[in-house]
Amino acid sequence: MATAPPTDGRRTAAATRRRAREKEIIAATRGLFDQRGVRDAQIEDIANAVGINRAIVYRHFTGKEELFALTLVGYLDELRADLSAAAESSDDAEQQLTALVTAFVEYGVAHPAFVDCAQTLMRRSGPDLLDEMSESALFRLGRGISGCLAVLTQVLEHGVESGSFRVEDPVLLANTLYASGLGALQLARVGILVKEAAPGIPTVGSISAEQVRDYLVASALALATR
Repeated sequence: MATAPPTDGRRTAAATRRRAREKEIIAATRGLFDQRGVRDAQIEDIANAVGINRAIVYRHFTGKEELFALTLVGYLDELRADLSAAAESSDDAEQQLTALVTAFVEYGVAHPAFVDCAQTLMRRSGPDLLDEMSESALFRLGRGISGCLAVLTQVLEHGVESGSFRVEDPVLLANTLYASGLGALQLARVGILVKEAAPGIPTVGSISAEQVRDYLVASALALATR
């Protein structure tokens, strides 16, 4: 029986250590995101949290954007689980969509760093992300986003099949609801509405997370049933 070269064992051990270190760095990044927010999370702080030199971080990730993207994947995996549970809460398409949007808002309010991280990456162009991230990282990010969108798309398609919804392109609507939902979550986070008290005179009002949730639910149902 042929035996594997001894170098194979060393390579496997090295790959295992590398994956473990990557998980450590991503976990430290997530911890700083949740504690301080995305804008205040610096590579030096992340390295210190893991107990390594910042140069080692760049051995595992092409740059800050890739590290942030892979940290976002963790949020997206959690969000997908919440969305899947919401979709399974009813067989009625309208109730499913209501539950999905509610779960999305609740997750975003509970994890403001998720909103910041997602919006930060959405502001980058496709070519920029291709230049700044490895193909494997882009694949993992794409899988995380598409996994969440797939749950929403399936609910929209179910609504079309049952006659509850009139949606020509469920995929497009799912993407639109996701993108607009991120913006609305930022509004819920700030809690401030800007309006005119009189022509040319601005003033501010307040808005709650519950109001944002109700608006997003109403908007999603309106877009799906128009």
